[in-house]
Amino acid sequence: MLRLLFVSLLAALPALSQVERPGPQVATFFSDVDDSDQPYGLYLPKNFNPAKKYPLVISLHGAGSNHRLNLRRVFGQGNRPGESDGEATRYFPPLKEAGYIVASPLARGTMGFQGIAERDVLDVLADVKKRFPIDEDRVYLTGLSMGGGGTLWLGLTRPDLWAAIAPVCPAPPAETEDLAENALNLPAHFFHGDADTTVPVEVSRRWVGKLKELGARVEYTEYPGIKHNSWDSAYQDGAIFDWFAKFRRERFPERVRFATRSYRHAAAYWVRFDGLTPGARASIDARFSGPNRIEAKTEGLDGFTLNLAGHPRFAAAKPVAVSVDGAELRCAAECSFQRVAGAWKPGRFVPSAGSKRPGADGPVAEAVAARHMYVYGTEGNPSPEELTRRRNEAAAAADWSPPRSRLQLNLRVLADKEVRDSDLTGASLVLFGTQATNLWIRKLAPRLPLELNAGAADYCLLFVTEVDGRLVLVNSGLPWWTGAEFAKRPGFRFIGAPIRLLLGFGDYLLFKGSLENVAAEGRFDARWRLPSAEAAKMKATGAVAVKE
Repeated sequence: MLRLLFVSLLAALPALSQVERPGPQVATFFSDVDDSDQPYGLYLPKNFNPAKKYPLVISLHGAGSNHRLNLRRVFGQGNRPGESDGEATRYFPPLKEAGYIVASPLARGTMGFQGIAERDVLDVLADVKKRFPIDEDRVYLTGLSMGGGGTLWLGLTRPDLWAAIAPVCPAPPAETEDLAENALNLPAHFFHGDADTTVPVEVSRRWVGKLKELGARVEYTEYPGIKHNSWDSAYQDGAIFDWFAKFRRERFPERVRFATRSYRHAAAYWVRFDGLTPGARASIDARFSGPNRIEAKTEGLDGFTLNLAGHPRFAAAKPVAVSVDGAELRCAAECSFQRVAGAWKPGRFVPSAGSKRPGADGPVAEAVAARHMYVYGTEGNPSPEELTRRRNEAAAAADWSPPRSRLQLNLRVLADKEVRDSDLTGASLVLFGTQATNLWIRKLAPRLPLELNAGAADYCLLFVTEVDGRLVLVNSGLPWWTGAEFAKRPGFRFIGAPIRLLLGFGDYLLFKGSLENVAAEGRFDARWRLPSAEAAKMKATGAVAVKE
């Protein structure tokens, strides 16, 4: 009897250890980007009941802030009078009771919400869903300043994840404006102070006007005389939770408008893009005009699929009539279409071998948007001083932090001879040097589209390509950030110069002496080849061998 009781108690221990305490706290998730535990702020409602499904709010912090401060902000708890951010970070004040689970990612610090930081937000979302019972139709997104921009970016690239979004004084990435039409089925509420000198109020006014023109459901609150801290008003007394409570995710909208420039963001609701030209805008406007009847207009698409299962206007027992850019087509269980010789035909588009495809489409920023490593060369019998220079060059590229703050990243820098087969699993490579100096560039040379010629050391050649399912980024000659202090290049100013510049490049870059003197720059075609005019530019320099 005692033995049975002991066994029962042991069996109960794991369950007991998983009991969560209510209120504000810090949780972590494991990131395979750099094999690290990453923190996020977490709020659990009072009397949390694991048998009940809860709505979830993901809240994104501003520049210079963090997950702990932001968790306070979204509940309307700013700093106390005279309190610095550092002091406010040390504790959580009592927060107004809300019937929501709230998560606030650190997302590495102040680096915007694209690339690795974007992935972190989605990893936090996945972690919370794994640990707690979440109502999938009541997941909301909000953020302030930089986080407001992240709210627009993550909201519009993945509109079907969220029930509603609330950007506060948002500072969105420039390319976000291309995606405004994606908000058709995503309610949004903007907040801004009209005296904001950090992010001008015209930003929100312009966004609200554009969304209204496009027929989206958008609300706007502007605060007279309020500067950049409009979140104090927007989040006062936890009011944002009351606004979110009005909305549930629209899983099966009658109409889907969706645009993208990449395979990374290529699906929304019941539409998935199977074929596009990375870097060029692709879009669809698809709507049910009757039961099992769809009309679609496309731009820049080579193939797409309609996932109609579960839609109230779709009956699986009957064929579907689809009009695509005027072509009358029919499909059954799987509604996939591809453009063949300029005309739409039934069938799923599959990228040809060696072509750009999901996970291998560029630009260079994609090579550093997930797990990757920086590899310097040891070939050519370098002197100790030369070897140190090569190592320092790779280390400079791997240090994303700006001079005044540290990002929570641990990116690996390895010598070419240190790279093991296990290191390559799921990782992109950032390779420095040439065939003569880097073992990995020599190994991959037959499969690389470009090569810096011997004697062209005063040039920088940078390009990304795909080899064996992974992205490979090659920097030969000068580092890509040479002359950054003189070249007027846009970028996210809160991160270090090497990565800030890299995030703004296309698939390839060639310059002589300094980033001020660019000879060629742009995107490869769908087969990872240079456009003919760009190939001519590179050949004319005498610095690059272009492989046909």
